[in-house]
Amino acid sequence: MERELDPSIACNPVPAAKKALRRMLLEARLQAASEPAHNAALGRRVLDALKRYGGDSIGFYWPLSGEFDARPAISVWLAADARREASLPIVKERGTPLEFHAWTPDTQMKIGHHKIAEPISGQVVIPELLFVPCVGFDEDGYRLGYGGGYYDRTLAAWPGSARPLTVGIAYEACRTSALQREAHDIPLDLIVTEAGLYPRAAS
Repeated sequence: MERELDPSIACNPVPAAKKALRRMLLEARLQAASEPAHNAALGRRVLDALKRYGGDSIGFYWPLSGEFDARPAISVWLAADARREASLPIVKERGTPLEFHAWTPDTQMKIGHHKIAEPISGQVVIPELLFVPCVGFDEDGYRLGYGGGYYDRTLAAWPGSARPLTVGIAYEACRTSALQREAHDIPLDLIVTEAGLYPRAAS
């Protein structure tokens, strides 16, 4: 018989439990990312989200191992209208909010903090819609990242009164009911996977 989870643990998970969940979800994401059908379906979903929610300015991310590569979909979106602009995050200093700089498929890149490629355009962009990578997520729009807190800090310090629409990109295999929330966590507006859109009410 399974032992019942202590409610105090559910509300305040020990770091080891969170690390174990992150490790499990990273493995699940790698497996999901190796399936061409999943990537093709997720690419279509990303384009659907852009058509439905995107303005003229978006931010997204440079893909790391296991993360969905949104660049082909973003390139299609950019090519359809010359007024559109896309951007990638810049880490100006570790532990500070992200800054977004203009990107096109022809933009030259450099390796920045955390060994992640960054555009050298120098042109700051304020995205109206922001795609966020997810290690894991739940149906209420909360995400598990790598633990650095960059997106939470960035959204909390967003300039002006209008935050961008935040859209997580994830694989269905990374959906979990075991995700523990902390006081600083900010839920995403939507999360798109190869199978659907969360929160379900948004669809």
